[in-house]
Order: sequence, then C-alpha cells, then structure tokens
Amino acid sequence: MSLNITDKIRTLDLADNAIISLPNLMKIAYITSSLEGSGGPLPIPAVTRVLRNAGAHVEVFALTRRDGRALPAMIADGLEVHIREGGNRDHLAAIRWLDHKLTTYKPTLIWTSVARASIMGLLLGWRDNIPVVCWQHNAALKFSRYVPFYILRKRPAMWIGDSDMVTAITGKRFGVPPERLASWPLFCANPDAPQATPWQAGQTLRIGSLGRLHSQKAYDILIEAIARLKQRGFVAPVPIEITIAGDGRDHDMLTNMIKQKGISELCLLGYTEQPLNYLAGLHLYLQPSRLEGLCISMHEAMQAGLPVIATSVGQMPYSIEQGKSGWLIPPNDVNALANALADALSHPEKLAEMGQIAREKVLSQYSQEVFRQAGESILQRLQSQLS
Repeated sequence: MSLNITDKIRTLDLADNAIISLPNLMKIAYITSSLEGSGGPLPIPAVTRVLRNAGAHVEVFALTRRDGRALPAMIADGLEVHIREGGNRDHLAAIRWLDHKLTTYKPTLIWTSVARASIMGLLLGWRDNIPVVCWQHNAALKFSRYVPFYILRKRPAMWIGDSDMVTAITGKRFGVPPERLASWPLFCANPDAPQATPWQAGQTLRIGSLGRLHSQKAYDILIEAIARLKQRGFVAPVPIEITIAGDGRDHDMLTNMIKQKGISELCLLGYTEQPLNYLAGLHLYLQPSRLEGLCISMHEAMQAGLPVIATSVGQMPYSIEQGKSGWLIPPNDVNALANALADALSHPEKLAEMGQIAREKVLSQYSQEVFRQAGESILQRLQSQLS
C-alpha cells in the first residue's frame, strides 16, 4: 500500500460527527509560521477538523511557505489557505500582511501554531481584543522567543501543549493557571497503517530514523555513536543498514561527517513522500534528538510495530517502556547511544516482540477517540470561558 504526504496527515483523521457546537466562536483564524513538513503544520487538517465539526469556520494563514509539504493535505481537506510569499526574518512585513488579512477576515478567535505565528497573533489579538489560543510544540524555547512569550504570557485565552510534558513545562515556565492550560497530543494512532515485518535470520537488519536534518534531531550524535562502536571493535552478528529519511540545512555537514568517519552502513535518503511505508520497512527505529515535544515520527514508528532507541526528552520517555518497547538514553550521550545500539544489534531476534509492545502502547494511549475528546474538551472550556 502506497501512502503519500496526504495519507500521513490522515493518520490523524477524526470522525465527522461533532458532539458540541460553538455559536460564539464561528470564525477562527489559524495562523502558522510556515507550511513546511514538520510537527507544527502537518497536523493542522486534523486539528481544524475538530473545530469545523463543532460548527466553526476556519481559514489558515501561513507567514511563509518554506517547503510547502504540509499544504497538499490542507487543500485536500477543504481548508482555505492564505500564504504570504515572504521569508523567515522579515517580521515587520509579515505582521503587516497578517494584520491586513485579519482585518479583512474579522475572526472571532485566533489560533496560533509555532513561535513566530504565536507572537504575532498575540500582538494583533491584544490590539484588537480578539481571544488567542497558543500551541506549544517544544519542551525548550530559544531566548529570543522566550522573552516575547514571557511578556505576553497573560494574553492567551488558552495555552495548549502538544503533549502532557510540554503542557506541564509551559504551565511552569509562564505561570499559567490551570483554567488557561490544556494538553492536546498531536498524534492519533491509525491501526490500519502499514506494519513492519519481523526480522528473520539471514536478513539484513534495517535501522532508520525519520526527521529533518537539523541540530535538534542530533544525527551528528548518531554518527559519532556508530563511529564509537567501530573504534571499540564491535561487529554486529548480522548485516545492518542504517538510513535517515529527511532533508534540511545540516545535509552537507552530516554527509561530510559520514565520509570522514568512514561509515559505509549509514545513508541519507532525503525526503520521503511515503513516510509510513518507509517505517514499515525497518526493524528498529532511532530518535537521538536533543529537543522534542511530542515527536510524531517516533510515535508513528511505534505504531508500525518498531522498537525505539530514543533520548529522554519531551514526551518520548513517557511513551517508551525501558527494556520492553525500547531503550531510553540521555541526550547528547554518544556512549549511551553506542551501548543501546550494541545491545539492540546483538539481539535482533528480540526486536519484533518489543515492537509489538510499542504498538499496543500507542494504539491505546493515542486512539482516535482520545484525540477527538481532547480537542472537544478544549473547545468546551473555551466556549465557557469566552461566552
């Protein structure tokens, strides 16, 4: 079965029947910093479907296009998307564009995603007395983003974390009272998604990761860990193949590292239009990130029936059961990652069973019903707060 980028988003599909209505929140401006294929823009169709099913009219406003990989699924889902043809740093031009668009659209609620969009949405909502909802997608904030968020911390009608961990950190970071704080995990498990085939003796053991080639994902640490195993003289008992599916600004740096370390087993595949099929072709998944929020890709790997080696950041340590469904290691720890890889590679016959434990965890914890109920609960709270 072939799954393209639209299919990836539809792993978050929700039932069409709404159980609440929002007569006072009929026009929502959903503002996103970009339309890139990442964890902020990609779930927008599923999130806005909850809002639309409740009776709201929603339009999306993107401050820049970037790679545009999140756009096809939005269009396929019937969303009207306004796109500014600008860059990432022309903030004055961006807020002027957004001001003009919002003046024309006249929303009754602004819903923002990713820091740049959230800060601009908060400023304009404050000026025009429009309530604003702010997503938080990461457990860490750059100082340049933390300062304006802190100044504006009392303005959002609600702060929403994309996971329980990010929600808790947001509440503590900005002193948000419980009535203005919510969690809406941005992953909805699809039991019909492609499944990994268990490794069989004589096969090459396929290991992989799915994500942007960005320092946050720490693929440099992965390269160092593989090199460290070679230095120790470790030899896997079976043939191995390691791939990273994704692209980004660190491509050339990582390519040079791979060559310098002489790591023939590791290949950068570039961006894949069929991420779920890619995951189903693996036996073991790696997520060595320095920073994360929920980390959708790791949960998709667990959904495919893969055990995971991941760092203890964001929501990941709350989804992985150490020694049962995967391995948890500290971030930026080359030796710990090397040790976990050596353990996994030394016992490939155990991976399929661990992967099934991972799959059962996400199917129960992140079901379609759980996703829908989380969104509708937030809408009910907003309706009560703003009525």
